Amino acid sequence: MRVTPPEPTEREQRVTGENDGHAQGDATGRAVPAGGGAAVDAATEDFVAHRNLLFTVAYEMLGSAADAEDVLQETWLKWAGVDLDTIRDRRAYLVRITTRQALNRLRTLGRRKESYVGSWLPEPLLTTPDVAEDVELADSVSMAMMLVLETLAPVERAVFVLREVFDVGYDEIAEAVEKSPAAVRQIAHRARAHVAARRPREAVSRSETRDALAAFQRAVVTGDLQGLLDILAPDVVLLGDGGGIKQAVLRPVNGADKVARLMLGGLVKLPVTMTMDPAQVNGHPALVIRLDGELDTVVAVRIEDGRITGLYAVRNPEKLSYMREETALSR
Repeated sequence: MRVTPPEPTEREQRVTGENDGHAQGDATGRAVPAGGGAAVDAATEDFVAHRNLLFTVAYEMLGSAADAEDVLQETWLKWAGVDLDTIRDRRAYLVRITTRQALNRLRTLGRRKESYVGSWLPEPLLTTPDVAEDVELADSVSMAMMLVLETLAPVERAVFVLREVFDVGYDEIAEAVEKSPAAVRQIAHRARAHVAARRPREAVSRSETRDALAAFQRAVVTGDLQGLLDILAPDVVLLGDGGGIKQAVLRPVNGADKVARLMLGGLVKLPVTMTMDPAQVNGHPALVIRLDGELDTVVAVRIEDGRITGLYAVRNPEKLSYMREETALSR
């Protein structure tokens, strides 16, 4: 199930106010018992109204769209049992439920990553144009920033995301993470300092990223080693995620010469027809590589001073399903 369209899909049918005596569909596509139609309908309307926001919160906390979907399922199950008359701010309450469910899953995901084959990269999303237009949102879901968020402890990540990306008040965050407001302020301060030390030093325009990607693409397609060295920063780092399913570098590859020779010696010499096409991934320009017409790799980049300092190549096919249809994010 996708949670991205602005309107419910066929699997996400709204519950009608009329009770026909049969089980009806909820906001996540699951059946709910007959009875209490008006209450369930109101719950569904609220959930659907905020579903893109909730997905964005879960995705930024987890780096996995598939896990974010599961969190939304869990959020709905809890939300459907809430007495709406007792809720003053339904949006805030939904965010609180989502945060708690995402925190639970984040701890499980951490254990799963420990046994992951090779580097673990966030699941790339083919995003709608409006995501790129919201500069702060696009920055927060960029592959480079998502990797920085991976270095935070679970509660630190939740606090940072809620405060810095969604501007949630400290009191509301405290309820979501079950800490005191004073503790949340300290956590937020620590997380901000941690992220500031690791994030790109300056904002990069979309046109600058497109130009760097175009130069990278030309060099790879034509086998131009010097052209590739010119666009790569001397200390560039290549990370590959094949998940043990597809071949990928198991450890980071450091240095322009090593990265350039690996790219030209690997992609160009494949016994298939390779194409590289630009796409909007996580709110930023990226490249999609197809082999014999089949989606194979998504390449995102980190740019500093006009050169590529980070290359993130996701090949794990289990992480590419969200590259087939645009995903709407919101805050």
